[in-house]
Amino acid sequence: MSQNSPAADPKTYRPDIRRVSIRGERDGVEVPFDELNLSNGEKILVNAVSGPQNIQGALPKIGKRFGTSEPSGEVRRCKKTQLEYAREGTITPQMEYVAIRESGKNGPDMAFTPQTVMQELASGHAALPCNANHPECEPMIIGSRFSCKVNANIGASSVSSGFSEELKKLRLALRHGADTVMDLSTGIEDLTGLRNAMLRASPVPLGTVPAYEALDRAEGKIDNLTWELFRDTVISQARQGVDYFTIHAGLTADLLPYAASRSLGIVSRGGSVMAAAMMRRGEENLAWEHFDELLEICHDYDVALSLGDGLRPGCIADACDKAQYGELANIGKLIERCRKAGVQAFVEGPGHVPFNRVEENERLEEILCDRAPFYTLGPLVTDIAPGYDHITSAIGGTAIAAYGAAMLCYVTPSEHLALPEEDDVKEGLITYRLAAHAADLAKGLPGARARDDAMARARAEFRWFDQFTLSLDPMHACEVWRSRMPENCSHTAAFCSMCGPRFCPIRLNRELTQKYSH
Repeated sequence: MSQNSPAADPKTYRPDIRRVSIRGERDGVEVPFDELNLSNGEKILVNAVSGPQNIQGALPKIGKRFGTSEPSGEVRRCKKTQLEYAREGTITPQMEYVAIRESGKNGPDMAFTPQTVMQELASGHAALPCNANHPECEPMIIGSRFSCKVNANIGASSVSSGFSEELKKLRLALRHGADTVMDLSTGIEDLTGLRNAMLRASPVPLGTVPAYEALDRAEGKIDNLTWELFRDTVISQARQGVDYFTIHAGLTADLLPYAASRSLGIVSRGGSVMAAAMMRRGEENLAWEHFDELLEICHDYDVALSLGDGLRPGCIADACDKAQYGELANIGKLIERCRKAGVQAFVEGPGHVPFNRVEENERLEEILCDRAPFYTLGPLVTDIAPGYDHITSAIGGTAIAAYGAAMLCYVTPSEHLALPEEDDVKEGLITYRLAAHAADLAKGLPGARARDDAMARARAEFRWFDQFTLSLDPMHACEVWRSRMPENCSHTAAFCSMCGPRFCPIRLNRELTQKYSH
């Protein structure tokens, strides 16, 4: 019996979602999508990665198809970065892959052509993080011209979580649509082993903050945090396959007095490590001083730089001050150096910002950083909602993404309170997928409305199972509906428990349509 037949039981509902793929012109370019199959014959494609279907076993080595990793598993250096290929006018398989992924199709009527992808990369207005030593990574692009991406932060700490828990979080993040994942693990015995497990299980780009592991290698002692130790950490992670590094190189010594006058000072963990080293040693930021050497390492493995906002505001009172904007100006200078070195880069953004100044932050970043992709944590538009900061941040995230931010870092309900658990990861991701999608709708991206329009048609026709299938969390939607409808109610019921059968406006609309349609 079909799930969509009149006699189907809502208790046994499962969404009809099938994995399909679209082939490109080049060998090895085969892009996965999830096809949402509706009872009226409609088929809606949504982005997918290989991971969720194969997560228990070995992931396909996508990179090997593109020639980015040797079958022997040897550590590989790249001859040219994606930025350099784009500048010379070469369309790589990764660029074609991204174009198909963003368009949901291949052919002359693509919304985003490989040439468009190449041009955005060449200008530095987009980034395609894909380390040569992470062959499981499926190409994706970060840029304001494309769909807004969502990053999920996970990671173990010395007081909670471990290998199995973090891999569960990774699988959950992939299942609910994370475009990238950051491993923020600290304080455990085998950081390298955990990261390797994550890389082998992750079909999306994986980022890190090297300062965390560097401080672990220094046994937690700031005095032992030297440039040589930091450099060796960066090289080790690059060789391992990390796709992008968050490095707080724009936090310079002249900005520390401004941070000291704040209500909350420095709230960035990586920023506080850099600031502590600067004060303890009486020296400039080691990443700022040795930035050219960092660029050489990143170039060798095509690791993208996520230039961290170590002075992001941690409360509304500290927003948009001289510390935050001074660091942003420094980052703009670093972006120029990244581009000259052929290294892909994007910019991390605030933190806590009142709603009326969200657009200001986006526009200033575009000016100071020449429209490098902006990657923001929210911003959170109020400080008074511990336990609900996934909501306060999604409000700001939707706005700044609609103005042009390219990627949002999710915030979970445990923000400011605790290390996220599995339920937090799920709720944070669904909230941020909604924020990113709302921004794509606001920007009028081609194809962004397809799922919404299908939902509207399903609601007008009381196709409940199709409504669930089109939802970001189908089983949750079904359970909410089923638990509040009369016992043994069919999924063909032309009402819900809000208005009941007598006062349903959608039913009344049918009379309106019959009277005025011709």
